[in-house]
Amino acid sequence: MMRTFIIAEAGVNHNGSLKMAKQLVDVAFEAGADAVKFQTFKAEKLVSKSAPKAEYQTKTTNSSESQYEMIKKLELDEEAHQVLIEYCTQKGIQFLSTPFDTDSVDLLARCFDLPSLKVPSGEITNAPLLLKAASTGKPIILSTGMSTLGEIELALGVIAFGYLQTGQQPSGNAFEAAYCSAEGQKLLQANVTLLHCTTEYPAPFTDVNMRAMDTLRSTFGLPVGFSDHTVGISIPIAAVARGAVIVEKHFTLDRNLPGPDHKASLEPNELKAMVKGIREVEQALGVPSKMPAISELKNKPIARKSIVASRKIQKGELFTDQNIDIKRPGTGISPIHYWDYIGKIADRDYLPDEVIQ
Repeated sequence: MMRTFIIAEAGVNHNGSLKMAKQLVDVAFEAGADAVKFQTFKAEKLVSKSAPKAEYQTKTTNSSESQYEMIKKLELDEEAHQVLIEYCTQKGIQFLSTPFDTDSVDLLARCFDLPSLKVPSGEITNAPLLLKAASTGKPIILSTGMSTLGEIELALGVIAFGYLQTGQQPSGNAFEAAYCSAEGQKLLQANVTLLHCTTEYPAPFTDVNMRAMDTLRSTFGLPVGFSDHTVGISIPIAAVARGAVIVEKHFTLDRNLPGPDHKASLEPNELKAMVKGIREVEQALGVPSKMPAISELKNKPIARKSIVASRKIQKGELFTDQNIDIKRPGTGISPIHYWDYIGKIADRDYLPDEVIQ
């Protein structure tokens, strides 16, 4: 049975509070998620002082503050990372974080030695960050929101180049050569998972376009997952049925808390229900072959039918459509052979409803 890797996306829903961040770890663990993911950045490196907020951020935060001011309050410093990593280890849940700058890549991969790196949709064109992430040799989970296939291919070229560690000068030609090389493709297939994503908060159901997961899988030959921003839990559960190997979903302690992402996040009971739904779907997916399940075999003789006598039949009498019928139970001759018995001679007497032997 394929097991989906479920990432509970805490993101910045800790509101800058280490205590709240630990509570989010507790919720993710109790829900049964495989990992809890935060965000690693320095506001000075992430956003310029004049950068505007996204529309959803303006609606959910103080409209008079800049994006920089909003982001600055949501930083987790190195010490907070260390505390959270140790806390996750104690709880038994994997700590992950998304780096938004090259220094943050180094912090997560080289200082804290995280098992993998998650690159967000907004950084898919950030070649220096992609190169830095791949040069660590860590597996990369790459979100593809807002992207075309061409942009994803360019990003994978940078990543392949970084994994190859050729010592060449980075360039468009070098990235293309790395992507097209057999070794580059082998490294991508071994290390990269693409996440289909719609970068809107919340994402309208009509914009999810889940069939794009199939396109990503067939185009790039890589494992594909789903980063969900829709309301509720039905879409991430459906993604698992469509073959997602990773599901990522934002969650919060309370949707009414102030902050940019709370409104588009699941509350604790919803996160738990999502994980439960995903695990149920995994069990239900089963295998491609079509055969009776062990549990249903006992119902075969009850639900199916047999050829039976519709009235008294004497030995030597011909079976006809006037004296035989099809009824439950299915313990006798299958009605698939009905016409084979029309015109045959009864070799004994039968009572009404008696199964023909």
